[in-house]
Amino acid sequence: MTGTSVSDLRATDVLANERTFLAYARTALAFIAFGFVIARFTLYVREAAALVHLTLPPQTGIGAAFGSAMAVFGAACGLYGGYRYVVTARALRRDQVAPLGDRTALLGAAVIAAIGLIIAFVLPTVR
Repeated sequence: MTGTSVSDLRATDVLANERTFLAYARTALAFIAFGFVIARFTLYVREAAALVHLTLPPQTGIGAAFGSAMAVFGAACGLYGGYRYVVTARALRRDQVAPLGDRTALLGAAVIAAIGLIIAFVLPTVR
């Protein structure tokens, strides 16, 4: 990977790379946990309805599918964070920088926006 040359390796650069990796890890864990909550939310609603003797329509399965997709996205986010950490650490050792590509940033933003739109418009309509 080609990058722009920098003067020398500094501790602040290495520590910033580690903080960025930890941010990826926190984000990945948040997506996984949120996916679990979404997948199990339907179960909790069904149990609460049974307690108050309500009849609910048949399940569509979208909650479990979307929750599983969120967990997979979280795992992918964690893997990508590890990859970015290694690429950046190697570049720093070579006195270079390894910026995030424009397409990668746009793809990540598009995926997150799609998840937000699905949550905002689809899940509240599921009964």
